[in-house]
Formats: sequence, C-alpha cells, structure tokens
Amino acid sequence: MAALEALNEAVVECRRCPRLVEWREQVAREKRAAYREWDYWGKPMQGFGDPAARVLILGLAHAAHGGNRTGRIFTGDRSGDFLFASLHRAGLANQAESIQRGDGLELQGAYIVAAVRCAPPANLPTPDERANCAEWLEREVALLGALHVVVCLGGFAWESALRLRASLGGTVTRPKPKFGHGVVADGEPWPLLGCFHPSQQNTFTGKLTPAMMDAVLGQANDLAWGA
Repeated sequence: MAALEALNEAVVECRRCPRLVEWREQVAREKRAAYREWDYWGKPMQGFGDPAARVLILGLAHAAHGGNRTGRIFTGDRSGDFLFASLHRAGLANQAESIQRGDGLELQGAYIVAAVRCAPPANLPTPDERANCAEWLEREVALLGALHVVVCLGGFAWESALRLRASLGGTVTRPKPKFGHGVVADGEPWPLLGCFHPSQQNTFTGKLTPAMMDAVLGQANDLAWGA
C-alpha cells in the first residue's frame, strides 16, 4: 500500500524527541562488541507486516541492540525469537525466525508496530515521548482498515491502545479495563487482547511460556476470523 509505505518513510525521518535521538544514535555508533561488524539501523522503527492484517501486535519500543541494530521490530533479540516462533505456529508468519531485513520473513494477516518508535534508554520512554509518537500510531492504524483485534504486549502497550482507541473516536470506559494476560477489553473499533511481553524477564522465569503465548495468539485468531 503506497500510503503505508509513505508513512513509514516519514517515520524514519522523525527527530521529535532529543533524548531518544541522542540515545539511538549513540548506541548505533558505539555498538555492542558482539555486533561490531554490523551497520546499525539507528533510526525510528517502521511498522512491519501485512497491510490487510486483521491482527495488530502492539509493543512498547524496539530494543537498542535488536531492532535498533537490524532495522525491523522484534528482530535480533530473544524477545523477537520467542514472538516470531509463536506467530509461525499460529499461522501468522511464514517462518519461525526473524534475523534481519530481507531474510524472507512475511506476516500473514498480522502487522507489528511499537507505541514508541525509538529505542529508549533502559526501555523507559517518558510520557512526553509516548505522546510525541501517538500521532504515528494513529496514522498507521488508520491505514490498516481490516483490523479486528489489537494484541497488547505488556501494560505500556495496553495503555497506549486504550489511548489510541479514544483518539480514533472509539470506546472509552470508566473505570479503564485493567491489563492482564488473556484479558479481552471489548469495544470499538476493535477489542484489545492482553499478553505478557515476551521479554527475557518474563520468558526466562516462566511468567510467559510458549504455550501461554500460543494461547493468546489463538484467541487473537478467533477474534479476527471467528472461532
């Protein structure tokens, strides 16, 4: 879709948040020893996936030495390994691994995007930085007209999705629905589905297992295409 491609090109040029610009570019210059031969991406992160997606996967931001290195969201780190393996088992990806741009990976009926488009220090964006990125998320989701469900990876993504739903003129409920793994918050223009973030902190401790991730993506498929 030309409009989606144009938006992604505009995202890459964004420099709204001085702290994030400085950090992402510093990481790209200094690199991690294991990746010293890499030419880091070091720019804001574009969305990735099927323009006709019915399932949106919403994360917080890409990792400093993952997506900030490879140029594709959830690519080049353990979180991405865990996520894409599950997406493949769910029939939403054509392969189980996401290594780098141009590796042949395609999503089928799914699209992945981050609430914050730059890798933040300590993985903690500020409220102002999230607000600066909100317009990109609104514009991108508006172009994904076939969406039926938003899978929120973690509480930050859940809160961002609730704000997004409100900004698009959708359902606003009080009190706000609380995030939880497998929790569904019905509403317009699409329901939200909570999932623990596939961070190493969660996957290494067993807070999120492959079976749990698969179950959530099974829920997402049911909501997107009908049980």
